[in-house]
Amino acid sequence: MNNDINNIQGAIFDLDGTILDSMHIWSDIGLLFLKNKGVEPPEGIEDEFVKMSMVQAAEYYIKNIDPTATVMEIVNEVNSLVQGFYFNEVIKKDGVREFLEFLKSRNVKMCVATATDKHLVEKALERNEIREYFSEIFTCGSVGAGKDSPVIYDVALKHLGTPKENTFVFEDALYAIETANKAGYNILGIKDISEKANPEILKKICNYYINDYSEIYKFFE
Repeated sequence: MNNDINNIQGAIFDLDGTILDSMHIWSDIGLLFLKNKGVEPPEGIEDEFVKMSMVQAAEYYIKNIDPTATVMEIVNEVNSLVQGFYFNEVIKKDGVREFLEFLKSRNVKMCVATATDKHLVEKALERNEIREYFSEIFTCGSVGAGKDSPVIYDVALKHLGTPKENTFVFEDALYAIETANKAGYNILGIKDISEKANPEILKKICNYYINDYSEIYKFFE
């Protein structure tokens, strides 16, 4: 596979931890939801929730805790907990806009692939003045699969219409990077404080790996 980023024609961007400085909200929201329900969170459950789409997390809750709940009720409640953050507080990661403008100048097609619900994504991108760079926003909810499956990347790639060998997935989370890697995608990994895996592990899987966006230009001729 041609993994030279100088030949990039398409870019599939994760949102939380990649475009937005927002992973911390998801590290805490599952625990907050459970505590609001009077449920003692099982040890380590926050690490599992971070890997799930909202629908998957809701299904987990129904299966293991409250079979009388519905997926839609849970999704709506979680969205209400995080809405204020996405609507009014979340900020983009340093250097994101400049890099998106750089890709635009090279005629790279761009879209978003995220586990976060679309209405939250739209508002956050608009408020941070970067919505214009993305032709579409795909969510795990809209494609019916979490990032333990490559479905969302495949749907995004089809939308972009760019050759797979000239398309890069931009991700911060190890489990999502592993999924994209197994599916044969080029990957640019981005460091985020929420990812607990050793960076050396991510570097071995990714075609490129950066600590922040200021480092990315060294890969371009």
